[in-house]
Amino acid sequence: MIYQRLQRSKLDESDDVLFYSFPRFVTHVDEGFIDQLVNLYRERLQPNTRILDLMSSWVSHLPEDMEFAHVEGHGMNLEELVKNPRLNHYFIQDLNQNQQLPLPDQDFDAVLIAVSVQYLQYPEKVFAEIHRVLKPGGMAIISFSNRMFFQKAIQSWRDGTETSRVELVKTYYQSIPGFSSPEVVARPSPLPTFLLQLGITLGDPFYAVLANRTT
Repeated sequence: MIYQRLQRSKLDESDDVLFYSFPRFVTHVDEGFIDQLVNLYRERLQPNTRILDLMSSWVSHLPEDMEFAHVEGHGMNLEELVKNPRLNHYFIQDLNQNQQLPLPDQDFDAVLIAVSVQYLQYPEKVFAEIHRVLKPGGMAIISFSNRMFFQKAIQSWRDGTETSRVELVKTYYQSIPGFSSPEVVARPSPLPTFLLQLGITLGDPFYAVLANRTT
């Protein structure tokens, strides 16, 4: 688990509110990644349940053929959240400044974080809140690739490998009593690291780390 100040640090320590003050109506991963995420949600989420989409934006990648009882969105940019058609309600909060979610205990069947976990400076506190708001048996799905806003990702993520980042997310769950053993769904990069560093890719790698609230 990361607790050292340096490991939590960002290259750009300016206020995150400023960084996210203008909308980015783009997808930060390719279509192959998005297809895998949509399919994973289709397999693991149940219709007519309550979903919390943490660190969301203008799209949630939820399957179009699934209806949910309620989708709560959280993010940092109002314009993006307003544009998201899947959200029934949303709120804005900087999780690096305030990790306590304004949500009731045991209120959600699933909590999702898509391609954003790398920006959390206090992930152990956020994952404690994820555990708190999940119903017993509820699932958290944390998905990510190798893309990021490099200047805003924490050092432990920036300096890591794809494998070490998977292990890092697993430790986030393991730091909180009451989560099941994390499950990993992975499609790693098919190319060696030196080619990836040259910008040569065969599509975005896909990773998801899942766990259920057990107690």
